[in-house]
Amino acid sequence: MSFYQEEITRIKKICFSNERQLAAVVKTKQYIDNNLDKEVNLILLSNIGFASKFHLLRLFKKYYGMTPKQYLTDKRIEESIRNIKSGMTIAETCFSVGFECPSSFSTLFKSKTGFSPSEFQKRATFTKSF
Repeated sequence: MSFYQEEITRIKKICFSNERQLAAVVKTKQYIDNNLDKEVNLILLSNIGFASKFHLLRLFKKYYGMTPKQYLTDKRIEESIRNIKSGMTIAETCFSVGFECPSSFSTLFKSKTGFSPSEFQKRATFTKSF
């Protein structure tokens, strides 16, 4: 084994002491990334990651610095920004990224971006015209 392989193995043991835990968290994150438009809840994620929901919460936060719900919300907002910039209506965007209620979408969007979806859409349209 080369020096670099030994170092990688050593560092991996320090940072990722349990491969199963890491695999569960990565699998959970991948599921969220691929299913933004679907209903995602902690019970479903714990079944996918083969861990109890509370253990999965702790692991996900340990490795990604946020809960699965926070991660899902951030990803949905990122996708909604892309959709609004591409010309999709606010209502279409809301439902296409998995939100069920336009008012909760609007509230979350504003808290994450600083703009309401309609303000963001106006700015995106304005910058496109120049």
